[in-house]
Amino acid sequence: MINRRTLTKSLGAALAVSAVSGTATADSGRRRYLVRDGGAVVTVDPVLGVLPRADVLIDDGRIVAVGPDLPARGAQVVDATDMIVMPGFVNTHHHMWSALGRNFVADGFPYFAAKRATSTLYTDVDVYRSVLLGLAELANAGVTTVHNWSNNTRTPAHADAELRAHRDGFLRARFSYGHVDQMPRDVPMSFTDVDRVRQQYFADGAFGLVHLGVALRGLSQSTEPAFFADMDAAVGRGLPVAIHAGQAPPRIVDAADYERRGWLGPSTLLCHYVTALDSDMEIVARTGTGFSWSPHSEFRLGTSGDPRSALLRFRRAGVPVSLSSDATSIAPSDVFETMRLVWNTGIPWTGTPTADLPEVGFRDVLEMATLNGARALGLGSVTGSITVGKRADVILVRTNDINLAPGGLIETTLVQATTAANVDTVFSDGRIIKRGGRLVHDVGRIVRDARASSLRIRREAGGILTP
Repeated sequence: MINRRTLTKSLGAALAVSAVSGTATADSGRRRYLVRDGGAVVTVDPVLGVLPRADVLIDDGRIVAVGPDLPARGAQVVDATDMIVMPGFVNTHHHMWSALGRNFVADGFPYFAAKRATSTLYTDVDVYRSVLLGLAELANAGVTTVHNWSNNTRTPAHADAELRAHRDGFLRARFSYGHVDQMPRDVPMSFTDVDRVRQQYFADGAFGLVHLGVALRGLSQSTEPAFFADMDAAVGRGLPVAIHAGQAPPRIVDAADYERRGWLGPSTLLCHYVTALDSDMEIVARTGTGFSWSPHSEFRLGTSGDPRSALLRFRRAGVPVSLSSDATSIAPSDVFETMRLVWNTGIPWTGTPTADLPEVGFRDVLEMATLNGARALGLGSVTGSITVGKRADVILVRTNDINLAPGGLIETTLVQATTAANVDTVFSDGRIIKRGGRLVHDVGRIVRDARASSLRIRREAGGILTP
């Protein structure tokens, strides 16, 4: 067991404890590390591929060399013997404000009922605790980049609280400022506080590792005039836009119409879109529009048929699929499980239009979970692969744990057998935030605070949620 004092010393005093939040905070310096003798390096780089044995040299948060027997002069050596080295995962759609409500659902009381009963009860303190809980859970599972789809930004204080959590959570992220949950469908979203947040936190383009976007309701939660006003406001500000594109009939996104209006392209991210026609998929591919697939959610909440068909057709159209978890009350934040579900369900179905389509392979889902996600968030040149020049978002997976023994094919091992418990070390932008299986966060404090907020919300909601 590595205690906080030992870990802090071992990282050269690179960590301190925040008296305000009780979480670990990294200082501004990034060290020189040599990840030595990985059992394999799964680079997800189109040129490098999988290296049977290699080192990764990290300096000032950047990957500066990848290859065998790299010199270690001036570097702290991180022993990767019997480990798989790979890029950190990218989760492209995660409603982090509700992470502490993961267990609010019940039989006869599904996701949307639980959200309606509780979303108005979250204070700014609650969302800080919830987002920090979510960030710690993601880091623990090897996620180094997340799209925080903040679709319940109730007040300016709520937005500030989420950004404070990002400051204390160490992960690369897009913070997509969203609407107030349960606001009237015919009322456009106010951008007054979006402008304030942009000026206060993002005047130089980024807030630490976080960049700004906007999450819009789309036609599933707003009238056409309100949605069009929201889109015009977001596009006019040049902000990346994220939209729920629907999991059930009717088809609410007409890609051809969106393209005519200038709404599609690399700055737009569509999520779900289970109802897409083949023609919609071709337009998404041609315009380079980002696409996020939440497999647990598509199966649980989708009512337009087997979502496997949509996934295979998106791939046929040439759309780079990225992966996401949606809300924690629908799916876990463990990307290993997400990959496993996509691999197991990504097969053609005899007697359907998918019968002759190629199945999803191990390498495919690894790319979906890393490089495709980075590209969907406009970060393809920054993260998503172990490539010289990119930022050092890197994770190490132990292969001598009981559930991975006795070893075998590397990509198969990662998809078929690995869990968050096997993640030994996590680098986020060149800083170690997990080492020896232990996070630098004050996990006990995070859990206690989240429990307190969860209990208060449940009591105020009453009914089935009453503890």
